[in-house]
Amino acid sequence: MAKIIITGVDGNFGGYVANSIVQKLPMEDLIFTSPNISSLDKYKMAGVDSRYADFSDATQLTEAFTGGEALLLISMPQVGENRRRMHANAINAAVKAGIKKIIYTSIIGAGDLENCGYEIFDHKFTEALIKTTPLNYVFLRNSQYCEAMVSAFEQSADTGGVLSNNMGIGKVAHVARFDCAEAAACVAAGKGESNIAYYITGPELLNMDEFCAIGSGATGRKVVYNYITDEAMYEYFDAQGVPRETDGVWAESAKAFPFCSKGMVTFGTAIRLGQMSFCTVDFEMLTGKKPLTVREMFEDIDNHRIGVRNASEKE
Repeated sequence: MAKIIITGVDGNFGGYVANSIVQKLPMEDLIFTSPNISSLDKYKMAGVDSRYADFSDATQLTEAFTGGEALLLISMPQVGENRRRMHANAINAAVKAGIKKIIYTSIIGAGDLENCGYEIFDHKFTEALIKTTPLNYVFLRNSQYCEAMVSAFEQSADTGGVLSNNMGIGKVAHVARFDCAEAAACVAAGKGESNIAYYITGPELLNMDEFCAIGSGATGRKVVYNYITDEAMYEYFDAQGVPRETDGVWAESAKAFPFCSKGMVTFGTAIRLGQMSFCTVDFEMLTGKKPLTVREMFEDIDNHRIGVRNASEKE
Protein backbone atom coordinates (compact mmCIF):
# COMPACT_ATOMS: atom_id res chain seq x y z
CA MET A 1 0.00 0.00 0.00
CA ALA A 2 1.16 3.55 -0.71
CA LYS A 3 2.35 5.50 2.31
CA ILE A 4 0.05 7.84 4.24
CA ILE A 5 1.56 10.97 5.80
CA ILE A 6 0.15 12.33 9.06
CA THR A 7 1.29 15.85 9.97
CA GLY A 8 1.51 17.40 13.43
CA VAL A 9 1.73 14.22 15.47
CA ASP A 10 3.10 16.29 18.38
CA GLY A 11 -0.26 18.02 18.86
CA ASN A 12 -3.43 16.99 20.69
CA PHE A 13 -5.31 16.21 17.47
CA GLY A 14 -2.39 14.73 15.55
CA GLY A 15 -1.28 12.61 18.48
CA TYR A 16 -4.72 11.03 18.64
CA VAL A 17 -4.70 10.39 14.88
CA ALA A 18 -1.28 8.78 15.12
CA ASN A 19 -2.36 6.45 17.94
CA SER A 20 -5.54 5.54 16.08
CA ILE A 21 -4.17 4.94 12.60
CA VAL A 22 -1.51 2.49 13.78
CA GLN A 23 -4.46 0.27 14.77
CA LYS A 24 -5.82 0.53 11.23
CA LEU A 25 -2.77 0.29 8.95
CA PRO A 26 0.61 -1.46 9.07
CA MET A 27 3.32 0.81 10.43
CA GLU A 28 5.35 0.42 7.25
CA ASP A 29 2.53 2.18 5.38
CA LEU A 30 2.79 5.32 7.53
CA ILE A 31 4.91 8.47 7.70
CA PHE A 32 4.54 10.76 10.72
CA THR A 33 5.82 14.35 10.70
CA SER A 34 6.34 17.04 13.32
CA PRO A 35 8.28 20.30 13.70
CA ASN A 36 9.38 19.10 17.13
CA ILE A 37 12.08 16.48 16.64
CA SER A 38 11.91 15.10 20.18
CA SER A 39 8.21 14.29 19.80
CA LEU A 40 9.06 11.81 17.05
CA ASP A 41 11.27 9.56 19.19
CA LYS A 42 8.48 7.33 20.47
CA TYR A 43 7.15 6.76 16.96
CA LYS A 44 10.61 5.95 15.61
CA MET A 45 11.09 3.43 18.41
CA ALA A 46 7.77 1.85 17.45
CA GLY A 47 8.96 1.45 13.86
CA VAL A 48 7.11 4.28 12.10
CA ASP A 49 8.95 6.36 9.49
CA SER A 50 9.02 9.66 11.43
CA ARG A 51 10.31 12.88 9.91
CA TYR A 52 11.04 16.45 10.90
CA ALA A 53 8.83 18.88 8.96
CA ASP A 54 9.34 22.65 8.90
CA PHE A 55 6.16 24.28 7.63
CA SER A 56 7.94 27.60 7.19
CA ASP A 57 10.29 26.00 4.63
CA ALA A 58 8.60 24.68 1.49
CA THR A 59 11.78 23.04 0.20
CA GLN A 60 12.30 21.09 3.41
CA LEU A 61 8.63 20.10 3.42
CA THR A 62 8.98 18.64 -0.06
CA GLU A 63 11.73 16.38 1.26
CA ALA A 64 9.63 15.42 4.29
CA PHE A 65 6.65 14.49 2.09
CA THR A 66 8.60 12.54 -0.53
CA GLY A 67 7.46 8.94 -0.80
CA GLY A 68 3.92 9.56 0.37
CA GLU A 69 0.76 8.88 -1.61
CA ALA A 70 -1.75 10.70 0.61
CA LEU A 71 -1.32 13.51 3.13
CA LEU A 72 -3.44 14.35 6.17
CA LEU A 73 -2.88 18.07 6.60
CA ILE A 74 -4.01 18.97 10.10
CA SER A 75 -4.80 22.68 10.27
CA MET A 76 -2.07 24.71 11.91
CA PRO A 77 -2.81 26.29 15.32
CA GLN A 78 -1.66 29.73 14.23
CA VAL A 79 -4.21 32.23 12.91
CA GLY A 80 -4.18 34.59 9.97
CA GLU A 81 -1.43 35.23 7.43
CA ASN A 82 1.07 32.97 9.18
CA ARG A 83 -1.27 29.96 9.03
CA ARG A 84 -2.23 30.65 5.41
CA ARG A 85 1.44 30.82 4.43
CA MET A 86 2.22 27.54 6.19
CA HIS A 87 -0.76 25.82 4.60
CA ALA A 88 0.31 27.08 1.18
CA ASN A 89 3.81 25.74 1.80
CA ALA A 90 2.38 22.33 2.69
CA ILE A 91 0.09 22.19 -0.33
CA ASN A 92 2.79 23.26 -2.78
CA ALA A 93 5.24 20.80 -1.22
CA ALA A 94 2.68 18.00 -1.52
CA VAL A 95 2.33 18.63 -5.24
CA LYS A 96 6.10 18.75 -5.77
CA ALA A 97 6.62 15.60 -3.70
CA GLY A 98 4.18 13.65 -5.87
CA ILE A 99 1.37 13.34 -3.34
CA LYS A 100 -1.86 12.29 -5.03
CA LYS A 101 -4.44 13.05 -2.33
CA ILE A 102 -4.74 15.57 0.49
CA ILE A 103 -7.10 15.33 3.46
CA TYR A 104 -7.57 18.67 5.19
CA THR A 105 -9.12 19.34 8.59
CA SER A 106 -11.32 22.36 7.92
CA ILE A 107 -14.36 23.86 9.66
CA ILE A 108 -18.11 23.73 9.14
CA GLY A 109 -18.47 27.36 8.01
CA ALA A 110 -15.90 27.10 5.22
CA GLY A 111 -18.47 26.31 2.54
CA ASP A 112 -20.65 29.35 3.28
CA LEU A 113 -19.79 32.43 1.22
CA GLU A 114 -21.59 34.68 3.70
CA ASN A 115 -19.73 33.37 6.73
CA CYS A 116 -17.19 36.04 7.67
CA GLY A 117 -15.57 34.31 10.64
CA TYR A 118 -12.01 35.50 11.18
CA GLU A 119 -10.48 32.03 11.49
CA ILE A 120 -12.89 30.56 8.96
CA PHE A 121 -11.27 32.73 6.30
CA ASP A 122 -8.04 30.72 6.72
CA HIS A 123 -9.93 27.52 5.99
CA LYS A 124 -11.71 28.99 2.97
CA PHE A 125 -8.33 30.10 1.64
CA THR A 126 -6.83 26.64 2.16
CA GLU A 127 -9.73 24.77 0.58
CA ALA A 128 -9.68 27.10 -2.44
CA LEU A 129 -5.94 26.68 -2.88
CA ILE A 130 -6.19 22.88 -2.74
CA LYS A 131 -8.85 22.98 -5.46
CA THR A 132 -6.43 24.77 -7.81
CA THR A 133 -4.01 21.83 -7.66
CA PRO A 134 -4.20 18.41 -9.36
CA LEU A 135 -4.59 16.78 -5.94
CA ASN A 136 -7.62 14.74 -5.06
CA TYR A 137 -8.98 16.02 -1.77
CA VAL A 138 -11.22 15.41 1.20
CA PHE A 139 -12.29 18.32 3.38
CA LEU A 140 -13.24 17.38 6.93
CA ARG A 141 -15.30 20.36 8.05
CA ASN A 142 -15.34 20.00 11.82
CA SER A 143 -17.98 21.55 14.05
CA GLN A 144 -17.16 23.56 17.16
CA TYR A 145 -15.13 21.55 19.66
CA CYS A 146 -17.31 20.88 22.67
CA GLU A 147 -14.19 21.03 24.84
CA ALA A 148 -13.94 24.78 24.23
CA MET A 149 -17.42 25.35 25.62
CA VAL A 150 -16.95 22.85 28.46
CA SER A 151 -13.95 24.89 29.60
CA ALA A 152 -15.97 28.11 29.28
CA PHE A 153 -18.76 26.46 31.32
CA GLU A 154 -16.33 25.52 34.09
CA GLN A 155 -14.82 28.98 34.21
CA SER A 156 -18.32 30.44 34.45
CA ALA A 157 -19.20 28.01 37.25
CA ASP A 158 -16.11 29.17 39.13
CA THR A 159 -16.90 32.89 38.69
CA GLY A 160 -20.56 33.42 39.46
CA GLY A 161 -22.45 30.83 37.43
CA VAL A 162 -23.20 32.95 34.35
CA LEU A 163 -21.86 32.07 30.91
CA SER A 164 -21.99 35.17 28.71
CA ASN A 165 -21.34 35.20 24.99
CA ASN A 166 -22.70 36.50 21.70
CA MET A 167 -24.17 33.27 20.29
CA GLY A 168 -27.76 34.17 21.18
CA ILE A 169 -30.25 31.47 20.25
CA GLY A 170 -28.07 30.15 17.44
CA LYS A 171 -27.51 26.40 17.43
CA VAL A 172 -24.43 24.26 16.83
CA ALA A 173 -23.81 20.51 17.00
CA HIS A 174 -20.85 20.52 19.39
CA VAL A 175 -18.41 17.72 18.65
CA ALA A 176 -15.68 16.04 20.66
CA ARG A 177 -12.20 16.99 19.42
CA PHE A 178 -11.10 13.36 19.46
CA ASP A 179 -14.18 12.35 17.48
CA CYS A 180 -12.93 14.73 14.79
CA ALA A 181 -9.50 13.14 15.06
CA GLU A 182 -10.99 9.64 14.77
CA ALA A 183 -12.84 10.66 11.60
CA ALA A 184 -9.57 12.01 10.21
CA ALA A 185 -7.77 8.75 11.03
CA CYS A 186 -10.48 6.72 9.32
CA VAL A 187 -10.37 8.84 6.16
CA ALA A 188 -6.56 8.70 6.11
CA ALA A 189 -6.89 4.90 6.35
CA GLY A 190 -9.12 4.86 3.28
CA LYS A 191 -12.71 5.54 4.33
CA GLY A 192 -14.91 7.92 2.37
CA GLU A 193 -14.77 9.26 -1.16
CA SER A 194 -12.47 11.76 -2.83
CA ASN A 195 -13.28 15.32 -3.87
CA ILE A 196 -15.96 15.80 -1.25
CA ALA A 197 -16.50 17.70 2.00
CA TYR A 198 -17.67 15.84 5.07
CA TYR A 199 -19.26 17.65 8.00
CA ILE A 200 -18.03 16.16 11.27
CA THR A 201 -20.56 17.14 13.94
CA GLY A 202 -22.03 16.00 17.19
CA PRO A 203 -25.45 14.28 17.20
CA GLU A 204 -27.61 17.22 18.32
CA LEU A 205 -28.07 20.91 17.61
CA LEU A 206 -28.09 22.96 20.81
CA ASN A 207 -28.28 26.63 21.69
CA MET A 208 -26.42 27.98 24.69
CA ASP A 209 -29.41 27.81 27.03
CA GLU A 210 -29.73 24.11 26.23
CA PHE A 211 -25.97 23.55 26.50
CA CYS A 212 -25.81 25.15 29.95
CA ALA A 213 -28.83 23.18 31.12
CA ILE A 214 -27.16 19.91 30.12
CA GLY A 215 -23.89 20.93 31.76
CA SER A 216 -25.64 21.97 34.95
CA GLY A 217 -27.57 18.72 35.15
CA ALA A 218 -24.53 16.54 34.46
CA THR A 219 -22.12 18.31 36.80
CA GLY A 220 -24.42 19.60 39.53
CA ARG A 221 -22.90 23.06 39.03
CA LYS A 222 -25.55 25.61 38.09
CA VAL A 223 -24.64 27.81 35.13
CA VAL A 224 -27.09 29.98 33.21
CA TYR A 225 -26.64 31.62 29.84
CA ASN A 226 -26.55 35.37 29.26
CA TYR A 227 -26.58 36.81 25.74
CA ILE A 228 -24.31 39.80 25.16
CA THR A 229 -23.46 41.81 22.05
CA ASP A 230 -20.38 41.37 19.91
CA GLU A 231 -18.95 44.60 21.34
CA ALA A 232 -19.48 43.40 24.91
CA MET A 233 -17.88 40.08 24.00
CA TYR A 234 -14.73 41.86 22.83
CA GLU A 235 -14.66 43.88 26.06
CA TYR A 236 -14.93 40.68 28.10
CA PHE A 237 -12.03 39.02 26.30
CA ASP A 238 -9.96 42.21 26.53
CA ALA A 239 -10.43 42.15 30.31
CA GLN A 240 -9.32 38.49 30.37
CA GLY A 241 -6.10 39.37 28.55
CA VAL A 242 -7.05 37.49 25.38
CA PRO A 243 -5.34 38.95 22.28
CA ARG A 244 -7.68 40.14 19.55
CA GLU A 245 -5.42 38.74 16.84
CA THR A 246 -2.47 36.37 17.14
CA ASP A 247 -0.21 34.10 15.15
CA GLY A 248 0.04 31.75 18.10
CA VAL A 249 0.74 33.64 21.32
CA TRP A 250 -2.17 32.74 23.59
CA ALA A 251 -3.35 34.41 26.79
CA GLU A 252 -1.52 33.09 29.86
CA SER A 253 -4.18 34.66 32.10
CA ALA A 254 -7.12 33.01 30.32
CA LYS A 255 -6.46 29.28 30.21
CA ALA A 256 -10.03 28.53 29.07
CA PHE A 257 -9.48 30.62 25.93
CA PRO A 258 -6.44 29.44 23.92
CA PHE A 259 -7.72 31.38 20.91
CA CYS A 260 -7.75 34.99 19.73
CA SER A 261 -10.85 37.04 20.54
CA LYS A 262 -11.49 38.08 16.94
CA GLY A 263 -11.78 34.41 16.06
CA MET A 264 -14.10 33.62 18.96
CA VAL A 265 -16.35 36.66 18.55
CA THR A 266 -16.84 36.20 14.81
CA PHE A 267 -17.42 32.48 15.37
CA GLY A 268 -20.13 33.38 17.88
CA THR A 269 -21.65 35.79 15.39
CA ALA A 270 -21.77 33.06 12.75
CA ILE A 271 -23.51 30.72 15.19
CA ARG A 272 -26.03 33.42 16.10
CA LEU A 273 -26.78 33.97 12.41
CA GLY A 274 -27.40 30.25 11.85
CA GLN A 275 -24.31 29.81 9.66
CA MET A 276 -22.88 26.94 11.74
CA SER A 277 -26.04 24.88 12.28
CA PHE A 278 -24.91 21.69 10.56
CA CYS A 279 -25.82 18.31 12.04
CA THR A 280 -24.93 15.24 9.97
CA VAL A 281 -24.33 11.51 10.20
CA ASP A 282 -20.97 11.81 8.40
CA PHE A 283 -18.99 10.86 11.52
CA GLU A 284 -20.93 7.64 11.98
CA MET A 285 -20.70 6.82 8.27
CA LEU A 286 -16.91 7.25 8.24
CA THR A 287 -16.11 5.61 11.58
CA GLY A 288 -18.91 3.16 12.26
CA LYS A 289 -19.32 4.77 15.69
CA LYS A 290 -21.77 7.16 17.31
CA PRO A 291 -20.37 10.61 18.14
CA LEU A 292 -20.27 11.57 21.80
CA THR A 293 -23.13 13.69 23.07
CA VAL A 294 -22.66 16.87 25.07
CA ARG A 295 -24.02 15.10 28.15
CA GLU A 296 -21.52 12.26 27.78
CA MET A 297 -18.68 14.76 27.58
CA PHE A 298 -19.84 16.62 30.67
CA GLU A 299 -20.16 13.30 32.52
CA ASP A 300 -16.51 12.60 31.59
CA ILE A 301 -15.40 16.19 32.03
CA ASP A 302 -11.82 15.43 33.08
CA ASN A 303 -11.17 14.18 29.55
CA HIS A 304 -13.05 16.94 27.76
CA ARG A 305 -11.40 20.23 28.61
CA ILE A 306 -9.79 22.23 25.83
CA GLY A 307 -6.30 22.04 27.32
CA VAL A 308 -3.23 23.76 25.95
CA ARG A 309 -3.25 24.76 22.33
CA ASN A 310 -0.03 23.51 20.77
CA ALA A 311 1.67 26.04 18.52
CA SER A 312 5.23 26.50 17.45
CA GLU A 313 6.86 28.84 15.02
CA LYS A 314 7.40 25.95 12.64
CA GLU A 315 3.95 24.42 12.65
